[in-house]
Amino acid sequence: MSTTQIAEKREVREANRVEGHNARSWLLVSAMRTEIFDDAQLSRADQIILDMEDAIDTSLKVQARENVTGWLKGGGRAWVRINDWTTEDWSDDIAALAGIETLAGVMLAKTESPDQVTDTFQRLGGGTPVIPLLESALGIEDAATIARARGAYRLAFGSGDYRRDTGAENDPLAMAYPRTKLVLASRIGGLPGPIDGPTVGSSHPLLREQGADGVAMGMTGKLCLDIEQPSVINESFSPSPSDVTWAYEFLHKFEEGGRVIRDGSDKPRLARAETIKRRAELFRIKPDTETYDASAGPSVY
Repeated sequence: MSTTQIAEKREVREANRVEGHNARSWLLVSAMRTEIFDDAQLSRADQIILDMEDAIDTSLKVQARENVTGWLKGGGRAWVRINDWTTEDWSDDIAALAGIETLAGVMLAKTESPDQVTDTFQRLGGGTPVIPLLESALGIEDAATIARARGAYRLAFGSGDYRRDTGAENDPLAMAYPRTKLVLASRIGGLPGPIDGPTVGSSHPLLREQGADGVAMGMTGKLCLDIEQPSVINESFSPSPSDVTWAYEFLHKFEEGGRVIRDGSDKPRLARAETIKRRAELFRIKPDTETYDASAGPSVY
């Protein structure tokens, strides 16, 4: 594919990309896999993250940095996972990335305090969003203060390192506490719902199962480890056609009834219906055509 063709495809993909606050699938790509950078950007992932941290051996950090900055300066656009604030590599990452216009933002590995977020944000010029990746017991416990840090954009869960740090098992019960902490912290900090940790493996049933676990806890996105996962994640973290049908019909009846609150259940249901409607429009999801009454369509709102 020629440079011109790639540039044209990039322009189309970026024009139709789900922005970071609402992104469902976040595709992690090793900074050493330069041959798939373009494919990743053009994939179905809502957002991509070039990984200069865990996926890179210490001896390859300089090369990884050059790979990422060279691609970004050549017209690519992505988030970048940078190294832990406590390491020397963090400073080198910041120096290399500062001022690159096509840098969407950074994911700060192993975040454990709000100062780490704010320092990163300021060192990048005060305009680049920072996603704190919480991967330890300390990070999870301080999630609320981290969510309120200047520059914090959205929280993410580093579930693998969290399990390593705490000895927790990879099952819904063990993951319920850290997920809940992230969801509550995001609400307290006025941030969008958090990004869940990745699923290891290519099994679509497992991906759907773990995606559903995250959705049930209030997560609104998920990290992905390969280019085949985003399509499944996008489906899992979007309202279903039947949910959209219910939302439109509820809102239609509510409107017809003069928007009168009848009992204590109406406000929660109204909030849920409005959220589903907003996300359905954002992700272009239509109601279930077999059960939806088109006469009660969304155009009345």
